[in-house]
Amino acid sequence: MAGGSSGTRSGFYAGGHVWVPMEEVIRPGAVDDDRLDRSRRVEWLDIDAVIEARVLMAGAGALGNEVAKNLALSGFRDIRIVDMDRIVGSNLNRCMFFNSDDASTRRLKAEVLADRVNTLCGDARATGIVRRVEEIPAEEFDAADIVIGCLDNIAARAYVNAATYAAGKLYVDGGMDGLIGKVMIVRPPNGACLACGMNRSHSRVADVRFSCTGSEVTFHEPRLAAEVTTTSVIGAVIVREAVKHVSGRSDLLLSNLFYYDGSRNRSEELEIEMNPDCAVHRERQATGIRNP
Repeated sequence: MAGGSSGTRSGFYAGGHVWVPMEEVIRPGAVDDDRLDRSRRVEWLDIDAVIEARVLMAGAGALGNEVAKNLALSGFRDIRIVDMDRIVGSNLNRCMFFNSDDASTRRLKAEVLADRVNTLCGDARATGIVRRVEEIPAEEFDAADIVIGCLDNIAARAYVNAATYAAGKLYVDGGMDGLIGKVMIVRPPNGACLACGMNRSHSRVADVRFSCTGSEVTFHEPRLAAEVTTTSVIGAVIVREAVKHVSGRSDLLLSNLFYYDGSRNRSEELEIEMNPDCAVHRERQATGIRNP
């Protein structure tokens, strides 16, 4: 090349130096500035799909706090959080985003959780929706890429299960009772839904919910035992399944039910058979269900 210069793969050589175009310069420590760098190193994880996904999360209590934290740190940005309750003192030993000032002023869980998630990750777009779970419009389910249930009562879980199944979206439902926890994956139109695994008492509640008078019924359920380490385990499993789903790795998803016993530190995966006579399948048998 004229002038004593010659081409190289990365730039050109002249006067004893290799000159590299500025856009190709790798700045020392650049990977350390990317908060999602370690996640990008998981071979199958599609971090761009995670960032673009919309999550609809019902429930902003103890499990909702843990799941919201994991979602945000995993890269999810568009998180819709639905809850109508206010923060009280008994929430504080299990909810990392709530504090004593929130409890004393009875702030709304959904709004506080969304605000704290956005503070945790500055580019997050969490939104708090203050309403009963049973009032979530069908459009919210249709717009979601995945629906997550962090609920502590049967009626609300039955509603989200049915609405998600009708929308053809993947539903990840979590729950705890003391040191026992479980996560169930509902994948319409294939396999069991949450109602398929309900016992007779649960089914009676679901039947009322689907009756013409269901919207007028209020259910009162006893407070369950709660323990923060079990909440952490269940919250981790829920978000890991969400990451698999939006990354296009349905082959890695749990088949049905993950069961965890914290007193023995044991877990197992259980199969739930589809029950065509459950409330949801009876309601939807004549309706086309879209694939998630």
